[in-house]
Amino acid sequence: MIESKEKQVSNREVKASAFTTYFGEPENAAQLYAALDGREVSPEDIRFTTLEGVLFVARKNDMAFTVKNKVLVISEHQSTINYNMPLRSVIYYGRTMERLIEPKSLYREKKIPIPTPEFYVFYNGDAPFPAEDIMKLSDTYLEKTNSPMLELSIKVININLPVNHKILEKCRPLYEYSWFIQRIKQYLASGKERDEAITQAIKDCEKEGIMVDFVKKHGSEAVNMLFTQFNMEDALEVRYEEGFEDGIEQGIKQGIEQGIEQGEFANLIRLICRKLKSGKSPEMIAEALEEEVGVIEEICKIIADCGIDSDIDKIYLNGHKVHKYEDYKIESSYIQIENSQLKENIIN
Repeated sequence: MIESKEKQVSNREVKASAFTTYFGEPENAAQLYAALDGREVSPEDIRFTTLEGVLFVARKNDMAFTVKNKVLVISEHQSTINYNMPLRSVIYYGRTMERLIEPKSLYREKKIPIPTPEFYVFYNGDAPFPAEDIMKLSDTYLEKTNSPMLELSIKVININLPVNHKILEKCRPLYEYSWFIQRIKQYLASGKERDEAITQAIKDCEKEGIMVDFVKKHGSEAVNMLFTQFNMEDALEVRYEEGFEDGIEQGIKQGIEQGIEQGEFANLIRLICRKLKSGKSPEMIAEALEEEVGVIEEICKIIADCGIDSDIDKIYLNGHKVHKYEDYKIESSYIQIENSQLKENIIN
C-alpha cells in the first residue's frame, strides 16, 4: 500500500466551517461514509487528509479523509453551485496524493496502489436544485470527445431538509446538521436578525436533542462559525472572488484589461463601501479581504471623494482615472496570475 507521509490534520487546525468541524469528528465521518458507501466502518478507520485553502478561499468548507481503500473529498455549498468544482477537485486530489505518497516511490518500477477517490458536494443553498446530480470535468473541455483521457465526476447531493434525500435517513449526523441549518433559514425568513436566528436555532437544538454534543463541545466557537456562515458580508466576499473570474471571461471577449478591471475592481469597490458603512476602518477591511492596506486606503479615498452613497459606476470611473491597476496581483489558494502574464498566455 502507500508509504504515507501524511499527518492527521484536524479541521480545527484549518479553521473549518461548522460543517467540516462537525464531520471532522471521526464518529460522524464514519457514519457519513457508511451512508455513502453502504459499508460500516469504525471511527478508528478514519484518517483525515484535509488540505488548507484549496477548494475555498474565504471559508474552509471542504474536507477529505481516507477510509479502508478509499479517499473521500467532500465539500459543502451554501450558495449557488460552483460548476468549477471538478477542476478544483482535480487540483485537490493531486495535492492530496502528494501528501500520501513519498516522492521517491514514484520512480520505482513497481506499481503503487492508491486509494480509490470519490468526490461529493453537499448542497443546502436556497436556489432550486435536484435531489442529486453529477458534475464532470469533461463538461468544461473546449473540445468534446466520447472518451476523454482525463475524467473526474462529482456527485452533488441536495441535503436541504424539504428535498428529503434518502441519505438523510441513512446518516443521523447529516440529518441533524440539515435540520439545524433549515431551522436557521426559517428564522431568517421570518424576519429575525442573523444573530437572533442562530441563537434561537441553537436553543431549539438543545430542546430537540439535535447536535447537542457538538454545541456543548465547541460552545461559542460553534456559534462564531455559524455567524460567519450566515454573514451577508461573507457572501459579498465570495462575490468579490467571483468578480475576478467574471472579469477574465469578459476580458476574453472585450479586452483583457477592461474585463479584469470591470469584473474585479467594481466588485471590490462595492464590498469596501459595504464595509465602510458598517464602520470598519481601511486597516480592518484590508485584513478581512487579505489585500494591501495601501490599495484599500487609496480606494477608500476615492469613495470619500465621490461620496459613499454614490453610484458604483461613478466611483469606478474615478478610480479608473486614478489607478490603472496594471500590476495588481490576484491570489487564491491554487492560482496566482499577473494581468500581463494572463494577457500573454491567452494571446499565445
